[in-house]
Amino acid sequence: MDLTLPLDYSAIERILPHRSPFLLVDRIIDFEPDQRIVGIKNVSLNEPYLSRPVNGRPTLPPTILTEAVAQVGAIMILAKPENKNSLIFFRGMGRVRFRAPVYPGDVLVIEATVRRLRSRMGVLYGCARVNGRIAADGTMTFALGSE
Repeated sequence: MDLTLPLDYSAIERILPHRSPFLLVDRIIDFEPDQRIVGIKNVSLNEPYLSRPVNGRPTLPPTILTEAVAQVGAIMILAKPENKNSLIFFRGMGRVRFRAPVYPGDVLVIEATVRRLRSRMGVLYGCARVNGRIAADGTMTFALGSE
């Protein structure tokens, strides 16, 4: 698999099984196998899952933000040649904090780093930032399975 950076949307589609509107990563800008990955999510006003309060600004729901972070981490794991025909299962979250709202027009910079990695399981730390400010962070546990 060609991992020439940056990975665009079509390259990400070749790695992850998700498709629009559930593919939440627009680009991968940095990648260190088995260590770290950085992705970009551009939040736009026309996204169907934005929460739309009656008298407030629309915001990206925390569940969608968490899924975007998980998808960036999944790209790092599924991009490995030995995991090409595997599925990744999100097993849990720990110490997740939502520190700031994310609005349409924001550019999320999502970083996932490996805390523990075994052949079929692992733990990643994920952090999503807007303009250098942490919007959410926490750890995620995953397991690999066959198709």
